[in-house]
Amino acid sequence: MKKLLVLFLLASSTIFAQDNDAKKLLNEVSAKAKGYDNIAIDFKYVLENSEENIKQETKGDVVMQGENYRLNILGITRIFDGTTIYSISPEDEEVTVSKGSDQDESTITPSKMLSFYKEGFTYKMDIIQDVSGRKIQYVKLIPIDSNSEIKYVLLGVDTKTKHIYRLIEVGKNGTKTTLTVNSFKTNEPLSKSLFTFDETKYKDYYINKLD
Repeated sequence: MKKLLVLFLLASSTIFAQDNDAKKLLNEVSAKAKGYDNIAIDFKYVLENSEENIKQETKGDVVMQGENYRLNILGITRIFDGTTIYSISPEDEEVTVSKGSDQDESTITPSKMLSFYKEGFTYKMDIIQDVSGRKIQYVKLIPIDSNSEIKYVLLGVDTKTKHIYRLIEVGKNGTKTTLTVNSFKTNEPLSKSLFTFDETKYKDYYINKLD
């Protein structure tokens, strides 16, 4: 999921003028998400680069509760229990174990995807689209860091529900990644073990513990 979404948490003392309407909308999105006990999302993910003749499409799903999450994408299950990340690959019969603190700060984790814009970006309102009767307002986010590999991000928000509908990341190398939310469910009944890795289920797997 390294290219799924990108986060730049930059310490900067420079003050940038922000679009007040965009700021208000994004704050509403974040506040709405924080009001839920948990969020379950099914999504479509597309990565494309016309110059390299690359187009990859896949579907995935993620359940988030606080900082914890369980993500399924590209045949891999990724579990974060608040401390440790477990990446389970049935194809390779391998589980990679790493500390949550080792996560690349340039990547938006699922638990941060609804608030990643709070630091490191300037933002302004962009176009409005009608999608099957839903009004989707896009906000354009531009990294403050001029050395960022990201050219800009477009975040599409359902103006009625204040839920994220689509996220488009455009890189300076011409690569565009698009995440479209197919379903957005909240406060679902969850198993107590959903965010727990049970090693007994993977006795035949190679456990790769990263230091």
